[in-house]
Amino acid sequence: MANQQNYQNHTRWFPLFHFILMPLLLVLMIWTAVCVFMEFEWWRLQLLLLTIALVVSSFAARLQALKAQDRLIRLEESIRYDRVLPFGLAAEAKGLRLGHIVALRFSSDEELADLVARTIRGEFGSTKEIKLAIKNWRADHVRV
Repeated sequence: MANQQNYQNHTRWFPLFHFILMPLLLVLMIWTAVCVFMEFEWWRLQLLLLTIALVVSSFAARLQALKAQDRLIRLEESIRYDRVLPFGLAAEAKGLRLGHIVALRFSSDEELADLVARTIRGEFGSTKEIKLAIKNWRADHVRV
């Protein structure tokens, strides 16, 4: 990707899921619910239950992919901490919450030590604050 990633444009949208699958399923679910309430028939109720199951299954599949990605990020960052940070700081950094680790992955190697130390001291109230504190953004274009 040619565009430089930063806080303003780092959100990852998966068009097939966010703009096609979920809107279609939600429209189908609402339409089916309206049909059930306007003129109740058992087959319509069955279709509504099936549609709800598809929506829930789609969310579950997306959450499983994100959970696998989070595990991979934790592993990658653990290796990066060992390579980039001083020993004591690297050991402390491995105890950070997953949200902090995910936010810190965008920081460059040069500013990682300072941001990790500030995170450990509790200077950031949220992962958004960590991301906003990053000056040299390390892009991640292969997220799911």
